[in-house]
Amino acid sequence: MDIVLYEPEMPANTGNIGRTCVATGTRLHLIQPLGFKINEKSLKRAGLDYWDKLDVTLYADFKDFLERNPGAKLYMATTKAKKVYTEVCYAPDCYLMFGPESRGIPEELLVRYQETCVRIPMWGDIRSLNLSNSVAVLLYEALRQNGFEKMTREGQLHHLQWTER
Repeated sequence: MDIVLYEPEMPANTGNIGRTCVATGTRLHLIQPLGFKINEKSLKRAGLDYWDKLDVTLYADFKDFLERNPGAKLYMATTKAKKVYTEVCYAPDCYLMFGPESRGIPEELLVRYQETCVRIPMWGDIRSLNLSNSVAVLLYEALRQNGFEKMTREGQLHHLQWTER
């Protein structure tokens, strides 16, 4: 699995997402410009001591990302999508892309990739979820669909036995 952050603005969100990527064996792709310096303390603090274990790649722009990842199967998270994120099948080599916190993925990209745009349903007048929460929701659904491949060690899964008291 791959997470793509298009021009992320907040270091704390990127740090949290980095930690989630380490915990799930997911690669993180950062498309510039970033709203922070990659060495900011707040970025590393949010990712705690996991940042050095993160598989992260930095790109000059979206064109650079596409050139270095030819044929990438992109799913773009947007509140404007018709499909709910649970209505699609995610391949183990797909890329889940998220836009900047203040404005989301640019409209021209959403139009180009409209068949693979997905949304997280929300109630009421909420504009959107926090970026790191959105990443976790979509990523764990994609991982679930793929049987959490390589995320558990043999023999570590135990069935819970419930007893009535």
